[in-house]
Amino acid sequence: MSVLTILSADATSPDVISPDAIRTLFSTAMSEMYRTEVPAYQTLMELVSEVNEAVLAADPAERRRLESAGGLDRITEERHGAIRLGTANELSTMRRLFAVMGMQPVGYYDLSEAGVPVHSTAFRPVTDEALGRNPFRVFTSLLRLDLIADAALRREAEQVLAARSIFTPGCLALIGKAEAEGGLDEGDAGHFVAEALETFRWHSRANVPLDLYHRLHDAHRLIADVVSFKGPHINHLTPRTLDIDAVQRLMPEKGISPKAVVEGPPTRRCPILLRQTSFKALSEPVDFRDGDVDGAGGGWRSGVHTARFGEIEQRGIALTPKGRALYDTLLQDSRRLVAPAADGSNAAQYMAALQEVFAPFPDSWDDIRRQGLGYFAYSLTEAGRGTPPAPGTDLETLVESGLVRFDPVVYEDFLPVSAAGIFQSNLGDDSQQDFTASPNQQRFEADLGAPVLNPFDLYAEVERASIAGCGAAR
Repeated sequence: MSVLTILSADATSPDVISPDAIRTLFSTAMSEMYRTEVPAYQTLMELVSEVNEAVLAADPAERRRLESAGGLDRITEERHGAIRLGTANELSTMRRLFAVMGMQPVGYYDLSEAGVPVHSTAFRPVTDEALGRNPFRVFTSLLRLDLIADAALRREAEQVLAARSIFTPGCLALIGKAEAEGGLDEGDAGHFVAEALETFRWHSRANVPLDLYHRLHDAHRLIADVVSFKGPHINHLTPRTLDIDAVQRLMPEKGISPKAVVEGPPTRRCPILLRQTSFKALSEPVDFRDGDVDGAGGGWRSGVHTARFGEIEQRGIALTPKGRALYDTLLQDSRRLVAPAADGSNAAQYMAALQEVFAPFPDSWDDIRRQGLGYFAYSLTEAGRGTPPAPGTDLETLVESGLVRFDPVVYEDFLPVSAAGIFQSNLGDDSQQDFTASPNQQRFEADLGAPVLNPFDLYAEVERASIAGCGAAR
């Protein structure tokens, strides 16, 4: 049975295939493209696979837990990517493109607070069933041109962005067809993936002359990355590991130079939220226009651009608002104690401080659960299935009696500080312009053309539905 047949089981008509199937086709094609464009990504994938197998071989109980919770198969296929857009029209059209694949905007992230002139959302599946089929997600940022202090440079950037079209006519036509007809059939889905992939492809020729590129670069490297090219090339794809510290340690043995610090919380028995690391961004040859923006003067000039890198993530439990507040406080306290240097020179001191400061955060699943710091999915144990509990029985009573088990709900989203930290450390932005924190979710949602979903609401619904499924009261 094909992947399309399996994933199309809940399609609305015999001809229309599931958005989950289209998402799987797209994420597979994206991974193959990036493997070709960035060979080190293939090396990274192989290392992550080796580490994950070693972790599961050494911990049969964890393997059984993942199998029971339905999380083992998805780890191998799990990816997230990241793109950066330049205009409101690009963002709203990207929302429509991802909707064809069953991906919705979740969360608002203001990265200006970390000196990166973008604000962002994460496009991802939102139901348990869709996440289980393929959890592909794309962290999508919109450039904040209003944060560029130089008015003349801001106008030049606006003109360049207004003149480009990042979507092919075929892609736009198929988005419109999917919206009008409630989806795509198998043939159209294949064409859609091929057309959509062109938006994310690397282009070695810039849209701007070298002089303008340098001025954009001096304002911030990320501004140059967004404005200077034909489209928003995917700047990384991220596999999921079960032991990010092992991957960090082994990368040099594979000829990969890792960043100095793993972003996010410290090493724990019970992982929380998200940890990320990466290898340094690549310096790649690029041809720049020899003349003005319109190409007058003809010819090309050789240069280089640094943007794309390889990233690895380790996902933990989704935290409640109470748990997230504790996490944020502890992270701020650790950074006040030791601020991580951009060059990684104090990495050991920072990681030691992080470990020390996070000691008050409980490190057992039951303590996290009892203190209301994380979200859990509840299910009947074998004993519970054999002797179903009376409807409305108190949840804690069922847990204590061994009739109901609890498993951490995987955090499906991103950390603003982690995302910004990855950008800064990989792009060398320690000497770049600082930007005043200026969150503007209302403006972002207006540009997006839709509100972003609240991730806490999504996790709370998963927990609530699982409790109801056990027939329990809380």
